[in-house]
Amino acid sequence: MNWITNYVRPKINSMFGRREVAENLWIKCPETGEMVFHKDLESNQWVIPSSGYHMKISAKARLGYFFDDGAYELIPAPKVPQDPLKFRDTKKYVDRLREHRAKTELDDAIVAGIGKVSGIEAVACVHDFNFIAGSLGVAAGEAIIAAFEMAVKRHCPLVMFPASGGARMQEGILSLMQLPRTTVAVEMLKEAGLPYIVVLTNPTTGGVSASYAMLGDVHLAEPGAEIGFAGRRVILQTIREQLPEGFQTSEYLLEHGMVDMVTHRHDIPSTVGRLLRMMLNQPALEKPEISETGNGIALNGTGGSDPIVQILDDPGTARAKPPLVDARREATPAAN
Repeated sequence: MNWITNYVRPKINSMFGRREVAENLWIKCPETGEMVFHKDLESNQWVIPSSGYHMKISAKARLGYFFDDGAYELIPAPKVPQDPLKFRDTKKYVDRLREHRAKTELDDAIVAGIGKVSGIEAVACVHDFNFIAGSLGVAAGEAIIAAFEMAVKRHCPLVMFPASGGARMQEGILSLMQLPRTTVAVEMLKEAGLPYIVVLTNPTTGGVSASYAMLGDVHLAEPGAEIGFAGRRVILQTIREQLPEGFQTSEYLLEHGMVDMVTHRHDIPSTVGRLLRMMLNQPALEKPEISETGNGIALNGTGGSDPIVQILDDPGTARAKPPLVDARREATPAAN
């Protein structure tokens, strides 16, 4: 009887029984509810093929998509105290850190790397939203500053990909101190006459949007990205007025002059590469075709012309005017 129960019956069940299927094989589109096979999403850089919805992606995947041939060198992050405030909410902060490190295989929310974009050496700094909502703490702040210092040392531009809920509450005032510290790092890069491009992704909110995420020379944004400081409900409860539909989306901010371009994820490397070549006075590569809206570049009032040229030539876009040539000329001693 034991032989039948322990051997024969499990064998029969394994042959004719229902096989277990992994839960993450099919992923639901948040916009349309369509179920998409995960392999199709991976091959499309985690953009829903039918709706164009941009899913969140990991920091290392972002770096791989961004740099030429996916080749880059990670910039090591400085070591910092793990739990300076000995904070505890529903669980200890050190336990929360340990849990997210195991889940993401990252030390903290920031991953930075150096590689080439359209042949131009650049530093890229990426938030990973899967690590405590990409929140900004001491470790993340130090990693961002290290990335800016590397860019200055190598005399190359920096591209920022924020995706964050803001400052990390478990680190209190120490997390808020990262806002001015990272702002100083941005100024350090600009004083060196180097471009700083920000690619706003979903979501970019809180203290991150109130500091380095909005200090770029040029601001790109992925379609449908939520960008703002406070959430819709908080604003509504504060001012008690009806808010416009989608007022925190990248498309709305583009229409109102807060974002320079809304760019499809597939087109970000080529768009950033062209911007960097123009800002650094480098010869242009073969001009790529500008994709249709929804699968490429959308710019307010382009009239069908090259949107990148319009951004850099527009006198009203003061922050996008590259001060690089002037800065380098000033840094060069005049000939006697």
